[in-house]
Amino acid sequence: MVDAVIRKTQVALGMSSYSFVKFCPRCGSPVEYKEKFGVVRPVCPQCNYIHFQDPKVAAAVLIEEDSRVLLVQRANEPFRGLWTLPAGFVNGGEDPAEAAARECLEETGLTVQIKQVYDVISGREHERGADFIIVYVAEVLSGTMAPADDADAVEWFERNNLPPLAFKATQKVLIA
Repeated sequence: MVDAVIRKTQVALGMSSYSFVKFCPRCGSPVEYKEKFGVVRPVCPQCNYIHFQDPKVAAAVLIEEDSRVLLVQRANEPFRGLWTLPAGFVNGGEDPAEAAARECLEETGLTVQIKQVYDVISGREHERGADFIIVYVAEVLSGTMAPADDADAVEWFERNNLPPLAFKATQKVLIA
């Protein structure tokens, strides 16, 4: 019964499973699942700790020159072989703009300057995905363009001739 309520809540909220939380991180007691603040959450019956699932945040860069946009081809699943903006997860304590620039350097070999926030897109698209993607407008400062890290290729594409795109967020930025 509780598992059905948990799953119903997760589906309604688009959440990944809380089932990985079996024990309280504070006192080590087995947790129970109870509705707290409108959602079924792991709760410790010993110390009353309530586990809140933190969102995963990613940062991306939108780099345009003339009518072209810089994209990377994904080397990993999901969506291996499809194209996306240079992007990746923000580390704990990391400034999201710095994360976007770091990911761009790691994936393309290019150092960029972040200019402004372009959009913040919500909605996890797959189990390991981000809950929020902060997209920044950036411009290339230096570097030699070469794929690395989790990118198989990096290329400039005309806006009116884009390759097959990974992720709804990428599609929203480039097509909408």
